Amino acid sequence: MFEFLEVEAEGPIGRIWLNRPDRLNALSVAVLRELTAAAEWFDSHESVRAVVLAGRGRTFSAGADLDGFPTLQDADLRAAADAGRRMAEALEGMRAVLIAQIHGWCVGGGLVLAAACDLRIAAASARFSIPEVDLGIPLAWGGIPRLVREIGAARTKELVMTCRPFDADEAKQAGFLNRITTDEAALAEQLTAKPALPLFATKAHTNAVTANMVGMGRSWADADSLIGGLVDPECQQARERYLEKTLGRS
Repeated sequence: MFEFLEVEAEGPIGRIWLNRPDRLNALSVAVLRELTAAAEWFDSHESVRAVVLAGRGRTFSAGADLDGFPTLQDADLRAAADAGRRMAEALEGMRAVLIAQIHGWCVGGGLVLAAACDLRIAAASARFSIPEVDLGIPLAWGGIPRLVREIGAARTKELVMTCRPFDADEAKQAGFLNRITTDEAALAEQLTAKPALPLFATKAHTNAVTANMVGMGRSWADADSLIGGLVDPECQQARERYLEKTLGRS
């Protein structure tokens, strides 16, 4: 059913593994759509109360797959550009509590993926960055309201505008991480020991309140802003400089 993910359910605990270690679990449009499908798959498994989302290999996710970037030649450009928003909304709307288990790098779209989870834990060695502005595109996929929700407006502006990396200690101090630990089982087991009705009601109620606070519905237009960044000449030049600097492309 899944080509780029490993998805399993064992009693009350489920797991999603990003399984592109050779690509540092980069998020192509196909991966985004599989994550959306995985959310739907878990909603059909009523016994699952908590799901752990992690990455195979040496990193959680290097973010959007630059080789799979939507292009003006795509038959349905807007649908491709909107796949990340749909993914984040599907994961956030899952009935089960979703826990991001972060190790290595968590970059750009990977950070938005983590922000769409209910809870986040990370290894002490985890590192984070949001390089979208350097790539000549806005942070999309509903990333801005989710970051504002988790870490506040001023810190969101700073991290997104400067593109500077930050570590697990700063991420926890900012409120993005719940715990710095590699023991995801302890948190998952603590949650699954709770009665289902109040557990799920707490998630749904909290999401409803924060969606109104940060205006999550406006994220529908993120795809259009992303397409704007893909066609803007200055943004194209910035993207070329970034790729040449980071990947040695010319």
